[in-house]
Amino acid sequence: MKHFAKVSFVIPVYNEAENIPTLYGELHQVAETLGVPYEIVFVNDGSSDGSRELLAGLARDDERVRCLSLNRNFGQSAAFAVGFRVATGDVVVTLDADLQNDPADIPKMLALYGEHDMITGWRHNRRDTLAKRVGSKIGNFVRNRLTRETIHDTGCSLKVMRAELVKRLKMYRGLHRFLPTLMRLEGARVVEMKVHHRPRLHGVSKYTNLRRAVEGFQDLLAVRWMMKRHLPFEGEFHDHR
Repeated sequence: MKHFAKVSFVIPVYNEAENIPTLYGELHQVAETLGVPYEIVFVNDGSSDGSRELLAGLARDDERVRCLSLNRNFGQSAAFAVGFRVATGDVVVTLDADLQNDPADIPKMLALYGEHDMITGWRHNRRDTLAKRVGSKIGNFVRNRLTRETIHDTGCSLKVMRAELVKRLKMYRGLHRFLPTLMRLEGARVVEMKVHHRPRLHGVSKYTNLRRAVEGFQDLLAVRWMMKRHLPFEGEFHDHR
């Protein structure tokens, strides 16, 4: 028995024109096997390489595709926030546009949905440079220690989430890396699952270790404050009208 009626794929895009046609084809191939309606929401984050025009063409030709464009590059958290806001499915699936996430993992993740409200990917065999792998390992260790999490890979964009819960989140720049923690604050049952990670064939990474470290530490302090000040009153009151 499926625990969802419609799937919304939410994909931020920043200068990934060479990867979009392949991703579009792979996503449709996987989505058709799910047996439920679906939509693909591309959020163009101020691309300058022709991604916007390419996505707009896909949206004109396929009614299941939506293309939203930000006026300039606001960052991945902003792109996710826009996608979450317009998604019409009761389950949201996120992934990167660089083809390093494998859409073939999505059905296995959705098989865990229902028992869990969020399934987050773990790139256990990362196909990145040594510097990126070491930087991520250090970042995840520090993040877990200060947020009392056990997630191995908070930076993996391949995630399945209950739309009702993710739409409650107030997103700020950089907080997409803390989605498991933020979803737990909303009452989500979170589980991690090993997923494939593919080498980047086209385009370049948009982040450096130094930038991740500086911004990530600032974001970590903000999330720590949110955890301490969170008001968990859902279901803790009665209306006596």
